[in-house]
Amino acid sequence: MFETLKDILVDKLKVSPDRITPEATREEAELDSLAVVELSMLLDKEYGVQISDDELMEAENIGEMARMMSERRATV
Repeated sequence: MFETLKDILVDKLKVSPDRITPEATREEAELDSLAVVELSMLLDKEYGVQISDDELMEAENIGEMARMMSERRATV
C-alpha cells in the first residue's frame, strides 16, 4: 500500500518522490492541510478507501497513512 500511496502523492499531488518515505512526516513530505483533503478525496473516489482528512492529519507519518489505507481496503 505504501507504493500506491507514494504514486498518488507523486502523480496527483506533485510531491517530490525523494521526500516520500514511510518515516516521513506530513511536514517532511510537504503535505499541507489542503493536500491532505485532496488526498482523502482521491482515495475515496479512485480507490474506494474512505479515510477522513482529519484521520490523515493525525497520522504520525506516511507509513501510518499507508497502514490506514490497507486496513480500510481490507474492510471493503
